Amino acid sequence: MRRIAAALLLLCLLAGMAEGILITEFCPDPYLPRDPDEYLVLEGEGVLDGFVVSDGEGGFRFPPGTRISGRLVVARDGPAFERTHGYPPDFEIEEHTPAVPNVIPNGNLLMANQADELYLYRGTTLLQEVAWPADVHPREGQIHYLEDGVWDPRPLFIGQSRFPPATFEDVAVTAFAAPDCAYGVFGATVASAEREILVNVYEFTDPAMAEGLIRARERGVAVTVLLEGGPVGGIPPEERAVAGALNRSGIPVLMMTTTDVGHAKYRYDHAKYLVVDGNTVLVGSENYKPGGYPAPGLQGNRGWGACLKDPGLAAYFREVFLFDASGGDIVPLEGTGGEIHTPWAPSYTVEFAPCRTGGARVTPVLSPDTSHLITRMIEGAEESIAIEQAYIKNQTKYELNPFLAAAINASRRGVTVQVLLDSFWFNIEGDADNDEMVDLINRIAAAEGLPLAARLADLEGNNLAKIHNKGVIVDGRAVLVSSINWNANSPGFNREAGVIIEHPDIAAYYTRVFLDDWEASCAGGAGDVYGVDRLKIVAAACILTGLAALYLYRRGRS
Repeated sequence: MRRIAAALLLLCLLAGMAEGILITEFCPDPYLPRDPDEYLVLEGEGVLDGFVVSDGEGGFRFPPGTRISGRLVVARDGPAFERTHGYPPDFEIEEHTPAVPNVIPNGNLLMANQADELYLYRGTTLLQEVAWPADVHPREGQIHYLEDGVWDPRPLFIGQSRFPPATFEDVAVTAFAAPDCAYGVFGATVASAEREILVNVYEFTDPAMAEGLIRARERGVAVTVLLEGGPVGGIPPEERAVAGALNRSGIPVLMMTTTDVGHAKYRYDHAKYLVVDGNTVLVGSENYKPGGYPAPGLQGNRGWGACLKDPGLAAYFREVFLFDASGGDIVPLEGTGGEIHTPWAPSYTVEFAPCRTGGARVTPVLSPDTSHLITRMIEGAEESIAIEQAYIKNQTKYELNPFLAAAINASRRGVTVQVLLDSFWFNIEGDADNDEMVDLINRIAAAEGLPLAARLADLEGNNLAKIHNKGVIVDGRAVLVSSINWNANSPGFNREAGVIIEHPDIAAYYTRVFLDDWEASCAGGAGDVYGVDRLKIVAAACILTGLAALYLYRRGRS
């Protein structure tokens, strides 16, 4: 696989002040071959005569009379840069094509991935010095931006978007919970489509949901589906069969993956949303799988979702989709033939119908673009925080998850915090899973006397397959509905999508769902972490007893 450029440092300047021009060229080149598509960007106004970029060993200047007005891109290799980014640079360092003018080199400017410096001079006056990892912490393919004199701390990579925060007023909302009523809301939303449906989802294995999209296509709706091309465990056969059925109906199925011409924009395309007719967005925590959107009366995951009607909000998500669905990392997913079978599921008694209201305030939350809004939401809590997550992973052995840290800090100023985590076997079988996280949170609460409590969900008691939610409720007024897991990867490296909904009725609805799960997980059930540990010990003892009995039996027969 071709190495992509290590990083871009974008240095933004004050317009009209040529002396303020700042430069970036982060060449990942401690080893050969060089990264051909590395580049830097200048921003400013004026003539570049006398300006020199150097790494202390080599450098370059611009041809006499070169002017800058806004952005100016300098790449090492013009054609390589264009293959990666889709447009040519303004200058190239090495002479590869007559279509791109050259800078004037002096020595060999080579910047290393791990550590190096850049200097910008005007004559003999040093205007700027950038060192890494001192000023920034680089990774191969990472782009660094300087805005208003501050380096953007987000780990953005080549090809990723930088959508700004936006808030939309007077949005009509239909809130729903899985497994109770998720499928009904999805079906009604797809059935309402007249012109266009854009789907972006991590995994898609549900034949009934696929059939809804096929029916929409048959009535003339343009449908496009974008999937993750390398999910954990690979693309399952069921998804390839769904893709085949969609292909045969005329629906293009795309996937995001690293190719020979483009590196995948994100670690995973983990978002779960669709946009209908440029006026409706359906977003949630669940994949398009039978467990995420089960038929009414069948067991499934606990998840939250929302159908939102607002042209401005839909335009925002539509732009996100079109951005992500373009580029060299997007290729068709060819499906397979054969029937698609829905797995058996136990029956389930529906408790929650959808909640519909108008006049909501909605703020999209995207990873990695605006996932910091979750921290801001938690930090703004004054009375209560309810958190329901599939899992929470700390940053390191000694550093808490930043979202969790914000919630614990809120409890230190008197905010009541409840944390409910999944107890499905794969989330409690290891030595650093949800049961240990619940134990840690409760130990912090006990040691400091905080209004903070954590529980493991009692799945059997509440007849749920697992907790797959990624939701937060603050002060009974604002709710996060999203696909963003609480780990080190999801907020900073995945494409994720969610919304913060501000409306008392919507917050009250999700609070009822949360409390139903919370109260079913009281002490003595699966929510008791020590009870879970005792179950592990009892299970281990039973296994040892069985092995001992088998040994004695065989010894007696020998």
